[in-house]
Amino acid sequence: MNVPQLSAFCEVMKTGSISQAARNLGRTQPAVSLSIKSLEELLNVKLFMREGRSLHPAPEAQYLFAEAQMILERLNVVQGTMKMLSLGQGGALNVAAMPGPSTLVFPRFIAQATLDNSNIQISLSSRSSQQIREMVGAQTLDFGFADAVEQLDPSALYAEERVTAPCLCALPRQHPLAGRDVVSVADLDGVPQGTLHKGHPLFERVQRAFVEHDVAFVRKVDSQIVLPLMQFVQQGQCVVICDPLSAFTQITMQGGGADIVFRPIREEILYDYAILSPRYRPMSQTAQHILSGWRLHLAEIFAEVQDLAYPRQTASV
Repeated sequence: MNVPQLSAFCEVMKTGSISQAARNLGRTQPAVSLSIKSLEELLNVKLFMREGRSLHPAPEAQYLFAEAQMILERLNVVQGTMKMLSLGQGGALNVAAMPGPSTLVFPRFIAQATLDNSNIQISLSSRSSQQIREMVGAQTLDFGFADAVEQLDPSALYAEERVTAPCLCALPRQHPLAGRDVVSVADLDGVPQGTLHKGHPLFERVQRAFVEHDVAFVRKVDSQIVLPLMQFVQQGQCVVICDPLSAFTQITMQGGGADIVFRPIREEILYDYAILSPRYRPMSQTAQHILSGWRLHLAEIFAEVQDLAYPRQTASV
């Protein structure tokens, strides 16, 4: 049995007429007649009895009609689901982000991106960058967002797309440097620093920048992620050279009249993020759609946070 046969049969059952069924289906009358005949030959049963110009279904046709309707309805559901999947409007999405972005920026984006797609089932995890690499390498995530590594592993079971943006300097509002448009590394000579743990790529880049400019690097407090360091900035204990997503998160969370301001760094200390995707698991249309949106959203955040980092705009933050 095939779909044209079942469609023709069901339409004849509903209308009681070959000609009316043909008009409803947009097919010719001989084509509908041939579908009914071939279906009867396939099933080895007479489905309709003709009395004059009227067709009367045989008892066997009543059973087939109920079954055929369920088959066609199920096919319509599958067709609709596949169409939604092809448009990135359905299916399942399994993603993860490292702790900083997973606090606000990443889940907020996922929520907004899937707002009009009630058919998407979402699994969202917060994991360390290493754990995300392991999960993506195991082909269990659609994609992950993590810190980039200094050297890419060509044998890794995941693909890594690097996304780079300049860091900013977080300062207490009353700090002498808060009134400047741009902060240089030389300005931070001997100023207590809040940093990520030793060994993190950002810690190494910041320390290297201080050495290159022959200024004293004073570590006041270190943390696994940036956001807890903001509590120390707020209390005036240190400043923090931080990645733009952490800066954006802090700006968003603190609102106007904040005790922390952000300034661009003249020497442009860069931060590398990574979008990780399974190397041997094809990405669904839904995941591709969400990932494309995430790339654009990152670019928008990076541009916005740089604009917000200037004193002339601080009042509107």
